[in-house]
Amino acid sequence: MNDRIAKLQAYMESHELDAVLITLPKHVFYLTGFASDPHERFLGLLLARGEEPTLVVPALDEEPARGAAKGIGAFATHTDTDDPYAVLKGLLPGGIRRFGLEKTHLTVNRFEQLNEAIGASEYVDVDEPLREMRVVKSEDEIVRLKRAVSLVEEVLRRGLEKVTPGVTEIEIVAELEYQMKKLGSEGPSFSTLVLAGEKSAMPHGTPGLRKIQSGELLLIDMGVFADGYASDITRTFAVGDVDDELKRIYDTVLQANLRAIEATRPGVTYASIDKAARDVIEAAGYGPQFVHRLGHGLGIDIHEFPSIHAGTADLLVAGAVFTVEPGIYVTGLGGVRIEDDVRVTDSGVEVLTSFPKELTVIG
Repeated sequence: MNDRIAKLQAYMESHELDAVLITLPKHVFYLTGFASDPHERFLGLLLARGEEPTLVVPALDEEPARGAAKGIGAFATHTDTDDPYAVLKGLLPGGIRRFGLEKTHLTVNRFEQLNEAIGASEYVDVDEPLREMRVVKSEDEIVRLKRAVSLVEEVLRRGLEKVTPGVTEIEIVAELEYQMKKLGSEGPSFSTLVLAGEKSAMPHGTPGLRKIQSGELLLIDMGVFADGYASDITRTFAVGDVDDELKRIYDTVLQANLRAIEATRPGVTYASIDKAARDVIEAAGYGPQFVHRLGHGLGIDIHEFPSIHAGTADLLVAGAVFTVEPGIYVTGLGGVRIEDDVRVTDSGVEVLTSFPKELTVIG
């Protein structure tokens, strides 16, 4: 944790920032180890040149913050009747010229309150150094990610035991999310998707009261948070015997998934692995039915930098973790998506997910 704060402080020095304020709760957790949802209350990590890092928390969170935060020299609190921006102002030296903040997180309202209190000459976005830090996962982060993957795969195994013709999509969602908590996760990392039959052709459809039927596909996309880190897996199953076109679609998506993973290694572009998968799908005649990017970064957020698509020229680096999730969606018939979580290694790739990918008949 201290290393991360030190990197941000080095960025402050090289960019001549007098102070930096981190307000995104996920970044406060990333930099200090203190995880909190402050709701409407103010939470911030303040770094001022020449001063110890200060964590500003609601008074009701002081005890857990002091117990969890690492690398913090001081704590400041505010009650529900205090002005947190006045508290913040009192922590800063006068004459702040260049002030760093997270422009993608601050609302206009909060920025106006901050500016009134601080009155800096210039506000500088610090999203980039944080984004770059988060791309390369430490060994501790990999351990946490692997636990999240292990948990979600066990959830999927248990949930499939409840799949039978006649059960509804939402009943399976309820079972899966019950198992998430029962097995010790912090909960789903996003809204669990269970989509049957023609609804599986909706990449982000909404589970409902539709009953699962024999002879169709069932797509399950879900993840959990464990120790602050997310997993994300999609598998598509056959409920009983399905027709030949659905089997062909499944095989095409599987080959695209495998081809993209095979192409993953340090030094290649993210665009190139998207292309590796897309070429397989286009060659099979389903190019227009692959309607989304290949994947996304994964870590303390379910969707992190980078976005893996044809326009991403960034190079893969060892330690990056992201999803590989090609799909084909045929309206009125059904859809297939197969998603794995992968880690770039010094020499290639490690696939973190291990749930079987061959077409499996259930129900």
